[in-house]
Amino acid sequence: MARPLRDNLHSRLVRVLKIALPLIALLLLSTLFLFSRKINPEDAIPYASVDVDDRLRDPKMTGAGFSGMTADGAALTITAAEAKPQSAGGTLRQVLGALITPDGAKTEFAAAEVALNTDKKMIEFSKGTELQSSTGYLVSTQGLGVATDRTLVESRGDVSAEGPMGQLTANHMVLSKDGETGPYLLVFNGKVRLLYQPGR
Repeated sequence: MARPLRDNLHSRLVRVLKIALPLIALLLLSTLFLFSRKINPEDAIPYASVDVDDRLRDPKMTGAGFSGMTADGAALTITAAEAKPQSAGGTLRQVLGALITPDGAKTEFAAAEVALNTDKKMIEFSKGTELQSSTGYLVSTQGLGVATDRTLVESRGDVSAEGPMGQLTANHMVLSKDGETGPYLLVFNGKVRLLYQPGR
């Protein structure tokens, strides 16, 4: 008994496709390789714009930052263009910092260089140190010590400042909390001289 014509056509089509489809696939793959663009290694994405050898010789971080909360609830943030780790802390360069106390007062400071002392829980600002408070004082000094565990900012040496009352100089300046429940105070002491300028 002869097979129906439809079954014969189906069988022939299957046999043809078994050969044709793999050949078409090979043809497509070959065209991908024949017409593909040559890779230029110089066009690779620059994943790092730093000198790796220099980083291995002198480990450091760029765009470093630190943030924390003191025991009395003040928020302390520090950002630096460059940071170098050391055994008991590290050094930072081109540093900006801010201290926001729970009463809403904000104190900002800046310095060319900062040393971290994790053992003493202090950040030492030096080289072109300035402090600006939200109460209107702009203070310049040789250096600042900023505590990381409590609200304490004190000058390292003489200070000169401009404020709401005028220009003043002093041997020392400290920003701290007055007792456990008292307010936060910015105090100048030690041979304080004020050039009173009303209306400033």
